[in-house]
Amino acid sequence: MSGTWGGWKNPSLLLLSLGIAGIGDFIYLVAINIIVYQMTGSAAAVAGLWIVGPIVNILTKFWTGSFIDYRSKKAIIISTYLLRAGFIALIPFAPNVFVVYIFLVFLSIAKSFFGPSSVTYIAMLVPKPKRKRFNSIRSFTSSGAFIIGPAIGGVLILASSLEVTLWINALFFVLAALLVTRLPQVEDIDRTSTPALTVSQVISDFTVVSDFITRNKYVTFIYLGFTAVLIFSFAMDAQEVVFTQQVIGLSELDYSLLISLTGIGSVTGGILLSVFSSKISLKSMMVYGLLMTTIGYVIYAFSWSFASVMAGFLILGFFIVFMNAGLATFYQNNIPVALMGRITSIFQLFQSVLQIVFLLAVGVFADFISLRITIVALALVMLAGAVILAFFVKNRENSKYFEEDDATNEVYV
Repeated sequence: MSGTWGGWKNPSLLLLSLGIAGIGDFIYLVAINIIVYQMTGSAAAVAGLWIVGPIVNILTKFWTGSFIDYRSKKAIIISTYLLRAGFIALIPFAPNVFVVYIFLVFLSIAKSFFGPSSVTYIAMLVPKPKRKRFNSIRSFTSSGAFIIGPAIGGVLILASSLEVTLWINALFFVLAALLVTRLPQVEDIDRTSTPALTVSQVISDFTVVSDFITRNKYVTFIYLGFTAVLIFSFAMDAQEVVFTQQVIGLSELDYSLLISLTGIGSVTGGILLSVFSSKISLKSMMVYGLLMTTIGYVIYAFSWSFASVMAGFLILGFFIVFMNAGLATFYQNNIPVALMGRITSIFQLFQSVLQIVFLLAVGVFADFISLRITIVALALVMLAGAVILAFFVKNRENSKYFEEDDATNEVYV
């Protein structure tokens, strides 16, 4: 028993840290939406919060990977947690919304470093046979944060004030950082051989990533394929409030209940996956998770009542944790950790560009055609893409990419 716990002690600490930070993210999301709306009274200013992150990613992802891969991922994670805590604590002192948006930019920069660093650190810390269960539990904690975070944020705002809520919110990230300090340094960093972050170094690293993509077309196709399909869900989510209220005719209370039910579906799926992850193959997690999540969105797109929307939301909420955990495990098992920061940054750059393009396109099509037709078209294209990806994942010729033994994730380089 002690041996089992010994193997999970560090992964458990990391999961706890990520879970606390996840709750902090959702508390922050509730508070920042309210504070920006109170400052401006503008729905457009609040909607702008959706775009800050992708824009910052486009400006930073060219070079963040070149910084991350040559430096301590543990130190970067701790630094980004503390920076986020600091900037969130400063938001109440902002004299106007312009300063708030400046803080948001710095928060987004910190997150752009955190993403690739945390993905790489997980792959280094968690052995390959444990990754599927680790990612399953992480999906559960993320779903739990989706429910608990806004609830805690709402209670804190009602019980105190926005300012106090943000300061308490900052403490969540400080606590997350303290937990990471208890984790081991899993890499040897030779500071004397660390290259300077120059234009030539960034260009050189782009070449390295390009070479990897050329040699590993299947891994790239599957990961970017899943990312592209999920962009459709991102575009639909951005129009969710308008669609459910103006097209289907639901009330704000109905919509809030739907979000809660989706979260409950995700938590339920996360619990079951965490318990039975060893019984479910990586292929099945990815294929059925993607197909059923997409079917949930299709039901949502054709919905006409609260009951039909609820059915779609429960299905997608339940199965999206299977897909996310499966995709994360596939990625960690097939991307070499020595390149993971650079590759993750480039892939996230691609994702951010698509997010902005899709957000703008959906807004235009919704105005010129109709929101219902736009959402239905997105859901059907998403379904077609999911079926194509499922075929390539299920193909037995590619089974080596879904092995779950102790083989190193350097093998496909």
